[in-house]
Amino acid sequence: MAAATNPKGVSNLVQMPAQERRASTRYLFTATAEVVDQETNTPLSTRTSDLGWGGCFVDTITTFPIGTNVSLPLTNGNKKFEGCARVVYEAPGSGMGLAFTSVEPAQLWVLEKWLGALSGELVPELHEHEEETNELVVHDALASRGPGANAEHGLVLNELIIALMREDVLSETEGKRLLQKLMR
Repeated sequence: MAAATNPKGVSNLVQMPAQERRASTRYLFTATAEVVDQETNTPLSTRTSDLGWGGCFVDTITTFPIGTNVSLPLTNGNKKFEGCARVVYEAPGSGMGLAFTSVEPAQLWVLEKWLGALSGELVPELHEHEEETNELVVHDALASRGPGANAEHGLVLNELIIALMREDVLSETEGKRLLQKLMR
């Protein structure tokens, strides 16, 4: 994929092919990735080359088949993001495209921070104790809804919102707003 350039010749926005069906913008982004096939527990150590709200592309000579469900820890600097994804396309010898299928609500802060920095919409830095408090607030908010509405329901809503963004039913802005509300 070619990167667009601004008048100064610098950009981190990834241009999508004409047939592209992504619902969210992708940005050039390098992070260490450990893609693990959830069925066979087979790991691939690799790196990302782009990232967006809907997923990422990982550089790897070996790919998993389309439809494979994977766990996906990403590390960039001292920040770590963990989510689950599905292989949506393969480029043998180059890598594979992954679409997020579920992300723990507390992990959305890391993704939002990275994407905010890439898009120029900076997100205020959370201090370590605020991140821990935030995770507790998310967990407590979901748990306080009673035994019928536990943390699993929050994860299902999270997956639904991401799927609606990917299918272009929700805009990236609407999806981000709903994901943030879910975290409150």
